[in-house]
Amino acid sequence: MKKLIAFTLLTLIASFAHASNFHGYGIHYIHGEGDVRGIKLAYEYHPPDLIPDDWHGFNMYFKSSINFWHFGDSGDYDHNLVLSMSPVFRYPVESIRNKPVHIELGIGVVLLEDTQFAGKNVSTHYQFEDRLGLVYELGKANVALRYIHYSNAGFKSPNPGLDFLSLSYSSRF
Repeated sequence: MKKLIAFTLLTLIASFAHASNFHGYGIHYIHGEGDVRGIKLAYEYHPPDLIPDDWHGFNMYFKSSINFWHFGDSGDYDHNLVLSMSPVFRYPVESIRNKPVHIELGIGVVLLEDTQFAGKNVSTHYQFEDRLGLVYELGKANVALRYIHYSNAGFKSPNPGLDFLSLSYSSRF
């Protein structure tokens, strides 16, 4: 697991070295059921011309992240390390103060360090990450509120899932 984390971090750093408007980062505060809290650090890749122009504002990008989850009181807590990768789809639905508001959808893959977390047995290290969010665009930056659900899609029981709300700031560079 440590080698996988080191490889992921080195890949992110190498990507930043070739920065353009296609690359970005995100910082997310996540809060889940049962007082699970965490931080998600994300790398975003926004490739040009992936979606045809006649799709009227619909776009797609890729997000990979490392998550640090924490559950319980100081001195007696549980933690989990999570790696995720996901294609994300956005569509503009409104404008506030001449800035677009997007609805965001995505389904990606996740690797959990521990299958026993926050009093739940999620059965598998491999999970799916489903997201639904509202994103307010501020030029190269944006703020977002997302609902995120983790589950193994019923491949193995038990499959209680984990649910989070995320408040995030993202920016391209």
